[in-house]
Amino acid sequence: MRYILLVTALTCFSIHSQTPTDLSYYLPQNTTYNSKIPTPESVIGHQVGEWHITHDKLVQYMQVLAESSDRIHIENRGETFEDRPLLLLTITSPKNHSNIESIRTTHIASTENNNINVDDMPIVVYQGFSIHGNEASGSNAAMLVAYYLAAAESDDVTNLLDNTVILFDPCYNPDGLQRFAYWANTNKSKNLNPDPNDREYDEIWPGGRTNHYWFDMNRDWLPVQLPESRVRIESFHKWLPNILTDHHEMGTNSTFFFQPGIPSRTHPLTPKLNQKLTKSIGNYHAKALDKIGSLYYTEENFDDFYYGKGSTFPDINGGIGILFEQGSSRGHVQESENGIITFPFTIRNQFTAALSTLEAGIHLRKEILQYQHDFYKNARVEASKENGKAIIFGDEKDAAKTYHLAEILKRHQIEFHELKSDFKTNGKQFKKGYSYVVPKNQKNTRLINAMFEKRTTFQDSLFYDVSAWTFPLAFGLDYAENISTTNAGAKVEDLQMKNGLVSAKSNYAYIMEWHEYYAPKALNAILANGLRAKVGMKEFTINGKTYDYGSILIPVQNQNKSAEELYKFLQKVAKDSHLKIDAVATGLTQGIDLGSNKFRALSQPKVAMIVGDGIRSYDAGEIWHVFDQRYDMRITKLDSRHLSRTDLSRYNTIIMPSGSLDAGATESLKKWTADGGTLIAYRNALKWLNRSELIKLKFKKSELVAENISHEERGDFRGAQVIGGAIFEAKQDRSHPINFGYKNDKIALFRNNTMFLNADKQSYNNPLQYTKNPLLSGYVSQRNLDSLALSVPFKVKRYSSGNIIVFTDNTNFRAFWYGTNKLLMNAIFFREEM
Repeated sequence: MRYILLVTALTCFSIHSQTPTDLSYYLPQNTTYNSKIPTPESVIGHQVGEWHITHDKLVQYMQVLAESSDRIHIENRGETFEDRPLLLLTITSPKNHSNIESIRTTHIASTENNNINVDDMPIVVYQGFSIHGNEASGSNAAMLVAYYLAAAESDDVTNLLDNTVILFDPCYNPDGLQRFAYWANTNKSKNLNPDPNDREYDEIWPGGRTNHYWFDMNRDWLPVQLPESRVRIESFHKWLPNILTDHHEMGTNSTFFFQPGIPSRTHPLTPKLNQKLTKSIGNYHAKALDKIGSLYYTEENFDDFYYGKGSTFPDINGGIGILFEQGSSRGHVQESENGIITFPFTIRNQFTAALSTLEAGIHLRKEILQYQHDFYKNARVEASKENGKAIIFGDEKDAAKTYHLAEILKRHQIEFHELKSDFKTNGKQFKKGYSYVVPKNQKNTRLINAMFEKRTTFQDSLFYDVSAWTFPLAFGLDYAENISTTNAGAKVEDLQMKNGLVSAKSNYAYIMEWHEYYAPKALNAILANGLRAKVGMKEFTINGKTYDYGSILIPVQNQNKSAEELYKFLQKVAKDSHLKIDAVATGLTQGIDLGSNKFRALSQPKVAMIVGDGIRSYDAGEIWHVFDQRYDMRITKLDSRHLSRTDLSRYNTIIMPSGSLDAGATESLKKWTADGGTLIAYRNALKWLNRSELIKLKFKKSELVAENISHEERGDFRGAQVIGGAIFEAKQDRSHPINFGYKNDKIALFRNNTMFLNADKQSYNNPLQYTKNPLLSGYVSQRNLDSLALSVPFKVKRYSSGNIIVFTDNTNFRAFWYGTNKLLMNAIFFREEM
């Protein structure tokens, strides 16, 4: 009987599913709409929900709306990696538009002045859609929300626009949305098929979730490494919105989620009133969804801990972040546990939640404005207690990494100063020009705390995302808290990266230290131009300067450029890479002389990376990005499907991101490695290496046994053993090539897995090894911490004539782990010396 009913339901669906859903399905019918405002269909050529909107058509509609309505101002704030515009619409009443800059400055002043009355101020709401491109109902709903705000004519809408400034971001992720729309539309049938096995609901790798370099942009609000994030954060700080919404999708069998999330998983720096107001706003979502009969839930699954997410970032900046998660159709229609879920249905829920947010904002306007005012008032009180105290960070050997952390502070409008003079504290040397001082007594003191704190105790043991992101540790920088502001020099207004230079012209040789972040970029440029270069395997001193392990020697003789040409070329390399290259006139040193065999000749890396089915796209994208954007190095992306018939002899290095390969691809890599190639593998690829007998790795094993754990508690019990993302300390043997360029004997490593490699019995084979008490910041169970202690995150093994290099941890995490990028570069450039 159940089968007959299902067949009947699907038959009825197939008969009626092709009828386009018109605006009456979505829009409130208790108002009239201005006929002079173009409907979405009149511009994009189809009803909303009939096809997935492509980004170009979305842009077209937003531009037409702005031209047609005096309620909308549109701006292009920049471009994505694929040169798509990053639009922002400001939507409010014409009266407010005529006075918009005054409204903005008054709004910002309310966060800086205790005496401003907020009662008559408009509330500022930032509404953003589809930061994950394949969670497309958000951006499709954005057309309807924008149309409604431009065309609806009622007293309620007039009141809304008079008392609200809406910052409207119709698509957080243009590149991903375009990629997914192409997939969904090109696989759509005339007779819509809700069968979840249909190709329409199974995107090809890497899917549309991510941006061009396959980053999850909803993790970049705090690090701000991507162009989409940079313009968004600039808009955020320009306005400091009271509410920010982030429209997502989740699994097809889910309903609709709105925040708050799980209360015990809220970051301790977030005021309790924030969550109370979030719950008050949620009552409006519940009422609106009840009205249209949509199921929903709240205070489950999701949390407000990591400040790098869109729904949590506002919470440390005086606003209220709201996450919406809609059960996804993933295409145009799909079976689910809640019945047939259609794309228009998902769009309507997103549209409804967008309007209920605005309704809540109007009704709670004074309360929410007062909350933001008090947030900064209380923050100033906290900051005043820190008057005279500061944080210092830097690296006396690496100005570039220091600059890039300062760059993030600048984007978040955090004040910092030059170091007045060289300074030493806690055994660390801070050098003027290579360090910055951050006074604690300033407006964004809570954001500073969130970025710099090391936290190891938690109310809950489960996290939706990472539990630690301490920025100076991520950048591999020295830092100290609670130093005196008397060490601060001039406030940095115009942040500039240090200029590169060649000290003089030489007819003998040049030496480049390996400490600077962009040294790999410089070396690649040198080798790519057919020039000879060598790496020093030992320390040496010349002209009164000591050069560390890994210093690069560029002889003048027997090069393909004359002495003059080489000098001019190296000047350009030094400038482009923001580092110093020293000229020397003799090969005689204290230590290894420049003609010593301890200087090893280097060959140009010819690097490929395996991508495609079986490979984790995030990890692959991070590697692609660091090569392409940071170091200007070519990297060939080899699709895993074609690996068994690809000529691998073109490459001397192949990177295997986290993942696994089929038998044919594995055999090809085995042969290539045996013939002399260097295979670099990350994370879960280590298990594939073991299974394939490319390398024999010994992992620490410990059985997880539940005692006095109920059936209801089993999920939390197992979840507490997950390392969702924490920071750990490892000791470094700086004489090993994997550690060249690091000045300290300890390094902070990011880890989000539970693979624990046993150390080798020969100590010299453990150039990186976790310390006895490795936890620096974040959550880890005691069981996992015990297993991690004294394990190793790195190994290198011979495989016939080749090398296999393995990392248990991600050295390129989310583009902001500058501090460990050089581990990968060392494996690339010094692969023959490992």
